[in-house]
Amino acid sequence: MLLCIDIGNTETTWGLFDGDSLKARWSTATVINRTVDDCRMMLDNLLGERGFTVGVLKEAAFCSVVPPLTAIYEEMLEQKIKVKPLVVGAGIKTGIRIRMDNPREVGADRIVDALAAHTLYKGPVIIVDMGTATTFDTVSASGDYLGGAIAPGLRTSVESLYSQTAVLPRIELVRPEKAIGTNTVNAMQSGMIFGYVGLIEGLVARIKKELGQEAAVIATGGLANVIARETDMIDSVNPDLTLFGLKFVHRLNKETRR
Repeated sequence: MLLCIDIGNTETTWGLFDGDSLKARWSTATVINRTVDDCRMMLDNLLGERGFTVGVLKEAAFCSVVPPLTAIYEEMLEQKIKVKPLVVGAGIKTGIRIRMDNPREVGADRIVDALAAHTLYKGPVIIVDMGTATTFDTVSASGDYLGGAIAPGLRTSVESLYSQTAVLPRIELVRPEKAIGTNTVNAMQSGMIFGYVGLIEGLVARIKKELGQEAAVIATGGLANVIARETDMIDSVNPDLTLFGLKFVHRLNKETRR
């Protein structure tokens, strides 16, 4: 089986693939000071929860936007699987041509998402990833990564309001009954949920206008379902987009080495 790991700023997502089938998926908090031993025990616990042992793991691939953890996870996987994992970065074949001014600025997770979206949905695609940041990535019909936009994430904005003001509370990110909030919590929920819908609709509309053509809009990330229910602009929600992208990158590089 293939183990894929997406190490994000706030959350780390793990996926276990048997061929093309995603057999198990886990989410854990990203902790920057984890040790190799911590990660090794965590992997054993995650596998055990679903009735698996480390013996089922034959290969691994991961991407990371947290540089201090990259070497930690790489060492852990080498110890556990006895095979060097594929780490998405410079020199790794992705099948995606990056049309940015400086291609090295593009996070590995965004390139992995681009490959997954291009493979699964074809045609021009706009990916809206709602994580610590809300990112908009644009992929052409021929598989070129054209660029995008980066905005603060929904939870990041909520925490900022809570920490930077004296009286505003920390709120749950759920849909309020109406846009005109009649108490502080509802008013904040309206601003966050409906405000982010407006952000997404506005940016997607601008991107489509610059593309000069229609494009499928795919949402991923922890809050994708919450926002997607509020707009017709999102065509599909795929919470496992990055995991599938890692699987595709792994397969691409495995075929290249043959």
